[in-house]
Amino acid sequence: MKYCKKCKRVYQDEMEYCTSCRSRKPLLPLTDSSTPVYLTSADGFERERIQTALTDNGIPNDSVIVEEDIMPASVKGYSSSWRDILVPYSAYDKAYDICVGIGAVKLEGEEKIIDEEPPAEEFEDMPPAKRTTVKILSAILFIIVAALIIFGTDAITGFIKGLFH
Repeated sequence: MKYCKKCKRVYQDEMEYCTSCRSRKPLLPLTDSSTPVYLTSADGFERERIQTALTDNGIPNDSVIVEEDIMPASVKGYSSSWRDILVPYSAYDKAYDICVGIGAVKLEGEEKIIDEEPPAEEFEDMPPAKRTTVKILSAILFIIVAALIIFGTDAITGFIKGLFH
């Protein structure tokens, strides 16, 4: 295995250059099992969730800021800066499996669904005559409800006035 010294990503031996950061320097062979390598990127609570899962499973980890957050953590209560999570190469496979298990990393071929949207409601087209009928009935119903509210309010105020005469 080889890795990029700049971004810490791991590559197969046949790769020569990093495709992530496009560094012009050749990839280095991984000789030391304690070399920190890239696992994933996350921010805020997701980063904390991943790092907690790794720590709970005895995997040492660290994070490096990739994109600094404008608003300080003291305002939001947590840091939402994007960070790369690094683990020792010797624990990379186990850490990767943990991340797949908690849904932080998807296997190749799987789509990562961030916020699953409910399916959009599909409305059928109404014929013009039915649409006009619905509009007229809706207008009549609105007038009836408004009249009931007005007459009901008038009756309640008349009742209250009658109590004081």
